[in-house]
Amino acid sequence: MPLIPVLEQKTIHDLLLVLDLAGTFVFAISGAMQGVRRNLDIFGILVLSFAASSAGGITRDLLIGAVPPAAISDWRYLAVALAAGSLMFFWHSLIARLRTPILIFDAAGLALFAVAGTQKALAYGLNPLMAALLTGIGGGIVRDLLVARTPAVLRSDLYALAALAGAALVVVGHGLNWPIVPTAIAGAGVCFGLRLMAIRYGWNLPVARPIESGGEGGEREW
Repeated sequence: MPLIPVLEQKTIHDLLLVLDLAGTFVFAISGAMQGVRRNLDIFGILVLSFAASSAGGITRDLLIGAVPPAAISDWRYLAVALAAGSLMFFWHSLIARLRTPILIFDAAGLALFAVAGTQKALAYGLNPLMAALLTGIGGGIVRDLLVARTPAVLRSDLYALAALAGAALVVVGHGLNWPIVPTAIAGAGVCFGLRLMAIRYGWNLPVARPIESGGEGGEREW
């Protein structure tokens, strides 16, 4: 059961709904854009938009005990995902003019879902950082796997780290009794800003160098 006092529950519920639906829309756009780039038909694009926008939230809700998950019990999540997918199918040429559009929408979805996951985990008294991480990266992983790509979280610049940074700010704000809405906005801003800076300047975590197969006397590749 949620541990937040009753008087605060309505504010948190409304905030989570807004963040979740906004994150659903931008992640659905990100998924649909990937479907357009892979020449999927309209059904495939809609499936990809729903998977990208809802997989992380469903996983989060199952793990923290918020069942049935909001993404499958509230018709608005499906409606928002399908609307975003349809928008991309019919007007993708307009949206695709944005610079690195998939990365921008993905960064926005990551920021919104990271904050929503953290707030929901705090409301249920569970580990907020892990909830934020699962919420932020789950949809992106499913989206990339469905189009046979290595998930961005495993290879991209400061992806999970950006989600954790935004979640950490929300946790600190909760511990210091900061106002909920400004803290959530600040956390989302930190996450989104880090992702954009990483994209712009190519910031990356260290990557292990592959072992080169050597000649005589050299090391063998695994």
